[in-house]
Amino acid sequence: MGDAALEKSRARYGLLAVVISNLAIAGVAIFGVWRLGGDRSVIVGVLTAAFTAVSSMTTAYLGIKAVSNTAKSIALGEGAARQQQPAPAPAATPAAPAAPPAQRTSEAS
Repeated sequence: MGDAALEKSRARYGLLAVVISNLAIAGVAIFGVWRLGGDRSVIVGVLTAAFTAVSSMTTAYLGIKAVSNTAKSIALGEGAARQQQPAPAPAATPAAPAAPPAQRTSEAS
């Protein structure tokens, strides 16, 4: 299995795991709300916890995937480009330092 196929299957199954987890969280939250039978304060707590879990799971997956893709592109793209480019020449230094600014004097009127 090639590198591209491996990355594609990792992304596919990782996303599938996140979607299934989110559906399981939503299912448990719906079941919990249904079984509570109208106690609004507890329902709000259950829905808040479910929303937090779903958003945390999804954000973690997307963040890890973004960092992984960035690291891979840096390792493959910029690493090779840096090895091929010569070091930049040092900048020319000025021959003499500039004169300091004149001192201001206050004149009384």
